[in-house]
Amino acid sequence: MLKASCEVLNPTSGQSFLLRKFNESAFDAPYHFHTEYELTTILKGSGKRFIGNHMADYEAGDLILLGPKLPHCWKLNPDTSTKQVGSAIVVQFTSDFMGEDFFNKIEFVNIKNLLQNSSCGISFSPATQQVVQQQLLKLAEEPNNFRIFLGLMDILQNLAVATDYVLLDKQNTIAERSASEQERINAVYAYLVENFREQVSLEKAAEIVHMTPNAFCKYFKKLTRKTFMETVIHYRLNYATQQLIQTDKSISEISFDSGFGDVSHFYKMFRSKMQLSPLNYRKKFIGNIQ
Repeated sequence: MLKASCEVLNPTSGQSFLLRKFNESAFDAPYHFHTEYELTTILKGSGKRFIGNHMADYEAGDLILLGPKLPHCWKLNPDTSTKQVGSAIVVQFTSDFMGEDFFNKIEFVNIKNLLQNSSCGISFSPATQQVVQQQLLKLAEEPNNFRIFLGLMDILQNLAVATDYVLLDKQNTIAERSASEQERINAVYAYLVENFREQVSLEKAAEIVHMTPNAFCKYFKKLTRKTFMETVIHYRLNYATQQLIQTDKSISEISFDSGFGDVSHFYKMFRSKMQLSPLNYRKKFIGNIQ
């Protein structure tokens, strides 16, 4: 069965957490999850990130904190002329990496609240991004494990007192579900993340989770408050808007590249969501930045 893969992390040299710098290989990772918290800062690259049921653009500077078992992946923008360079620094740690009750102490109440909110995924504003990314760059070069630990605690405190953040998957579509429900809905999102620009079928999605199409429709809407096809259209339109403002591709090319088999259907869906045609949306965006 297709599903969000579970990543098993193994800190080396007795370290209580992992801090690593990744190149493009990190952006090839499938939609996956793990039991650790994860703090990711993007050094180079841009594209789409998928956090739970949330999909959005990212670029260099992006700073995200994820809670345990929250599926995610970052995909680089496809570039037909040259391979896009991507790199990131990732910190991963468990809730008890400093002991069972460490974050229950009064001194860490802000960090405890931060970690609780991370079950939705947290995106921080450019001001916080800049400060924390510089801290992470220094830690990535720091040879002393004790100083790395102190630096991580300082970063978590900075994030905990920041007020300029956005919760991504506010519905907690995945994180608060039972293990069996998580496995089911993760499998569906893994299918969508990898295939929404291609032909996606309700029957295939239902088959992945061993349900009838009718039962699957009810199940999916109950969990996400959207129908399966509404979610597919949302993913495709989100991708199309990025292509409209970041490329000079024709409208028909963007339509097909985003997964719409019919240009007139693309126009109809786009206008319904944006109250503008794709062409006027592009013109308005260009006019706003000139």
